[in-house]
Amino acid sequence: MADDMMSLFEDPGDNALGNSYDEVRSVALGCEKCRLVDSRTQVVFGEGPVPCGLMFVGEGPGADEDEQGRPFVGRAGRLLDQILEAAGMPRETVYISNVVKCRPPDNRAPQGDEIKACWSYLEAEIHYVQPTVIVTLGNVPTKKLLDTSAGITKVRGRFFDYRDGIQVFPMFHPSYLLRNPSKAQGSPKHLTWQDIQAVKARLDEHDES
Repeated sequence: MADDMMSLFEDPGDNALGNSYDEVRSVALGCEKCRLVDSRTQVVFGEGPVPCGLMFVGEGPGADEDEQGRPFVGRAGRLLDQILEAAGMPRETVYISNVVKCRPPDNRAPQGDEIKACWSYLEAEIHYVQPTVIVTLGNVPTKKLLDTSAGITKVRGRFFDYRDGIQVFPMFHPSYLLRNPSKAQGSPKHLTWQDIQAVKARLDEHDES
């Protein structure tokens, strides 16, 4: 049975969705499709309500995530929690994941073949979560989902049509905010507060329609 399940995901181009969210997660937790298996402690799959109106996608797990098996639990994750709480959207009400599910060595950005190997899992998460808005955090998920070479500073703070009525909204990664702590007008933190309020407003509009 396990071999049959894994065969669903042998070719990332197949857009394999499995038979359920739980099946996809089970397959992902045993994945050995790319070199990241050699350096990870454990697979870090997404977490949150399924389905869910708001989905966050980062680039990949860090050391804390690799140790705990949960996405966004390190310093950047704690800052994201604070941002969500302040906006009236506690962490437990949103779905959080990453483009790749295993920690790249030394927290480097995931490489193209690693993203390709993991892509079917994120595709399946999107299918089952059925978000209204996907917030991409930083360059890696933004460039992948929008199929663009534009950096995050060029596209953040705007809604882009994705597919099936889903919109993508790029924001700065929380780790970038930690490196740029100023809260002055026009700073990354100030812009991020504007961005998360725009996301909240769009979700409220959708709920009311």
